[in-house]
Amino acid sequence: MTERPTGPGPDPKVLRLIRKYDLEGVGDDLEAQWTHPEDRTSLRALADSFNERLLRAALTDADVETITDDVSRLYALLNGEAGSRGERTAATRRLERAGVDVEAITDEFVSYGAIRSYLTGYRNATLPEDDDARATDVSAIEGLRQRTVAVTESKLDRLCDTDRLQLGSHRVLADVRVLCEECGRQYDIATLLEAGGCACDDS
Repeated sequence: MTERPTGPGPDPKVLRLIRKYDLEGVGDDLEAQWTHPEDRTSLRALADSFNERLLRAALTDADVETITDDVSRLYALLNGEAGSRGERTAATRRLERAGVDVEAITDEFVSYGAIRSYLTGYRNATLPEDDDARATDVSAIEGLRQRTVAVTESKLDRLCDTDRLQLGSHRVLADVRVLCEECGRQYDIATLLEAGGCACDDS
């Protein structure tokens, strides 16, 4: 698929980076891996893979010779997922001496939310089984929530009946919420699953 122009408003971050680094075919690869019927790659794994490609492209532009293992290790260091602070500092300084703008490239690293927005919003990629899978998961989580309420009510009633707890008329509430640590948004679990993901602003 040729990365066509979009409508009004900013292009998706992933699309801009594909164009900037001339990553021909990467969009097709991302969609194929995410929608594979038997061996689907997660959005997080796709984001890591895409970021490694960005890093490799930046190193190539700076004439820094790399091999796959080196890029994977460098990405893990720069992303804070591996190594010590000293190792990250040493890697950063080495790259900067080679002419790589480390801060600029790490700012360009994308989140899984950006990958999802690109695939679903720009490429219109879908997972046919998603609706049924999400409905099943919502039902299972709701069942666990109701059980938590029922068990808690039973325990409270028993404590009150044996005079070990003083409590007037009451209701037990159980709310399952998810906090996205990347953007700070909170979601009711059913709302999050229905939406298909967090609305992180990756533009």
